[in-house]
Amino acid sequence: QVQLVESGGGLVQAGGSLRLSCAASGNIFSINAMGWYRQAPGKQRELVATIANGGSTNYADSVKGRFTISRDNAKNTLYLQMNSLKPEDTGVYYCNGRLVRGSIYFNDSWGQGTQVTVSS
Repeated sequence: QVQLVESGGGLVQAGGSLRLSCAASGNIFSINAMGWYRQAPGKQRELVATIANGGSTNYADSVKGRFTISRDNAKNTLYLQMNSLKPEDTGVYYCNGRLVRGSIYFNDSWGQGTQVTVSS
């Protein structure tokens, strides 16, 4: 099992920036992909961005060009750089780690979430 701890959330004005971090520990060799998801009040959790062990990335259309996902393997840390933030980016951001085999996920692990609030 992998333990994930997010940090870096907060309150920011529209147009501002934040960087989220996710520290991974435990059996990190049991996963081959990590990502960020978010959940706004009254809405379902949605994908923000993912990154595979090989470095390939995937972004939700709503954040392309504004957010960047990256990882520091030496520090076992995942990042999400968020620029040009909008009020609709408000929500709880969750870090995820999993083992992906085709379309099937294993060892799904989640952090506790960090709140991001963007004021207009």
